[in-house]
Amino acid sequence: MDALIGILLGFAAWFLLRFVLGGLYTVAQNERAVKTSFGRAVRVPGGKTTLEDPMAEFLRPEERSRYSYPQVRVIQPGGPYFKMPWEKVRKVSIATMTMNMAVDLEDPRANNGGTILEGVTKDQLNTGLTGQIRYRVSEANLYAFLFGIKKPFVHVLAYFVSVLRQRIANFEAKPTGPPADPAQAAGADSTLATGEMTGVSINDLRKNLRDLNEYMDNECRATPARYGVIFDASLITGIDPPAEVESALAAINTAHNQVSSDISLAQASADQRVVQSRRAVEIESLRAQAEVEPVKSLAAELAALHKSGPHVMSAYLRNVRLALFDKAQQIYMEAGK
Repeated sequence: MDALIGILLGFAAWFLLRFVLGGLYTVAQNERAVKTSFGRAVRVPGGKTTLEDPMAEFLRPEERSRYSYPQVRVIQPGGPYFKMPWEKVRKVSIATMTMNMAVDLEDPRANNGGTILEGVTKDQLNTGLTGQIRYRVSEANLYAFLFGIKKPFVHVLAYFVSVLRQRIANFEAKPTGPPADPAQAAGADSTLATGEMTGVSINDLRKNLRDLNEYMDNECRATPARYGVIFDASLITGIDPPAEVESALAAINTAHNQVSSDISLAQASADQRVVQSRRAVEIESLRAQAEVEPVKSLAAELAALHKSGPHVMSAYLRNVRLALFDKAQQIYMEAGK
């Protein structure tokens, strides 16, 4: 009898520890939890999916059916909470994490020990990329993170790297806009025809580093709906060519800067000459106008005198002749034969 009582008390103690006290749990401030019942995540009432969440607007139309996940009930920080023996709790940290984009979570030796991510440009030049990415788990799509992907962080980082390499391989610099001068347009067309300044090089990538970062941010806006991971920011900080190419690029940059400087000086000199020519034409026009105005005034005065009467013009001419005689030192007059 005492043995049976001991067995019952032992079983009661085990049941208390295993299913009552063991069923209590808490959720930290930087965590969120999802409860599963017999392996099935507890959904929110109404059978809602992630397609009804605003994060799904960045999915392409052909992706919407593929990435339609059920919305699950998210357990907020706090506790203690209780779960039944057939229930399990999956906790996830939603803290923002920062990582070198060259780090391979499956193979630490890859990408030169996680220091430089390699990519091939459009002109078949192997280049090294450095930078950081900042990401966190999406609280609105914990189902995709916990149950949609086996290794979500590995998958999402691989997606980021593949998009970045694809962009590097197909990157084209933005056109600077059509020149206003037709002669410049013809020169630009001839430059394109000869193949100059059309190859996408590391220089183009460096000049458009901000556009490259913005492109990556736009491409990663759909990751919360796809994988349950939010990219807070991606910052590509360096694009470095191989050592044997660095000196050649430096020489190209120096020559390009010198040509740009010469072109700027030539344009400034031409603009100055154009301004000087315009001012000279304006001055000569004013001089001609100054010479013409007295003639016009005299013609108008003579016309008014002619209209005054037949003898007025004769009197005017006589007075003018006398004024000329008064100023002259010698006068030659025609004598009659």
